[in-house]
Amino acid sequence: MKSRYITPSITIFKEDGTVDLEAMKRHFDYLIEGGVDGILVLGSIGEFFAIPMEEKKKLVQCALEHIAGRVQVIIGTTSMLESEIIELSRFADGYGADACIVLPPYYFPLSAASIENYFDRIADQLADQTLYLYNFPDRTGYTIPVPVTLNLLRKHGNIKGYKDTQAGVAHSLELIKTVKTEFPDFRVYAGFDDNFAHNVLSGGDGCIGGLSNVVPEVCSGWVKAFADENLQEVKRIQMLINGLMEIYQVGTPFVPYIKAAVGQRGLPVSCRASFPFVTPSVEDQKKIGAILEKYGIEKVQ
Repeated sequence: MKSRYITPSITIFKEDGTVDLEAMKRHFDYLIEGGVDGILVLGSIGEFFAIPMEEKKKLVQCALEHIAGRVQVIIGTTSMLESEIIELSRFADGYGADACIVLPPYYFPLSAASIENYFDRIADQLADQTLYLYNFPDRTGYTIPVPVTLNLLRKHGNIKGYKDTQAGVAHSLELIKTVKTEFPDFRVYAGFDDNFAHNVLSGGDGCIGGLSNVVPEVCSGWVKAFADENLQEVKRIQMLINGLMEIYQVGTPFVPYIKAAVGQRGLPVSCRASFPFVTPSVEDQKKIGAILEKYGIEKVQ
C-alpha cells in the first residue's frame, strides 16, 4: 500500500531573529537521511506568519539549492496579502519548488463562495505552478468545504493536493470519498501524525506531520510498513506515535517544544521561536526528555 510522509520543517533562528541557514541545512540533511518523502518549508510549524519576506526568500533559496531534488520540496506561501502569495510562489518556482501550499485568509470567517473566489484568483495567477490547498480550521476559524474543493479542481488543473489539519478524520474521509472518485490522483494528506494510518487505510496519501522533525526514521518506517503490508508494524508505530504526541501537550503553542525535542535527540537546534512564543523552561525540557526516554527514542549518532 502506497503512502508518503512529508515533514513540515521547523525554522531554526539565530539569537538576532534571523534564520540560521547553516542549521537549516543540517536539519534538512537529518530529515532526508531519516527517509522522509518530502519537506514543507514555511508551514505553520515553520512560523511563516512571523518571518519577513526577504528572510523567507533566503530560506526558500537555501532549501531548494541544498536539498537539490533529493526529496520533494513544498513551499508555504501563505500571506494575508494576495500580492505576497504570488511574489513568493513565483520566487519559489524560479528555484525549482515542486509545489506551493496556501491557507485561506484568517481572522474573518469566509463563506463558501468567498473561499472559492479566493482560490480561483490564486490558482489563476499561478496556473503554471503546482498548488496545494491547506485546511487548518483551528487557525483560520473555518473549513474549506468539500464541494468547494471539488469545484476548484474542475476549474484548475494545477491544484494537486490538500493538507487537512484537523484532530478528527471525518472531513478527510469525506474529501477522499468525494474528490478522489473524480480525481483519483489528487493527494489528500493528514495534518496530524496520529491520523496517518487512518488516512492511508481510507484511501488517502499519507501525512504532513510535525513529529517527523523529531523522529523521521520512525515516520519513514511507517511508510515502509504499509508498503510491506506489515500490519503488526503499522500497529506498533501507531502506538509509538500516539505516545510521542504527548510532546505537543508540553506547552502552547507547540512549536518551540518540537524544536526542543529535536535538540534533545542531539542535533544543534536552538529552541528560539518567533515573538511572543516562550522558550521551553528547564522543567519543560525535562518533560520532553522523559517522553523521549519513555518511548525509547535515543539520541542520533
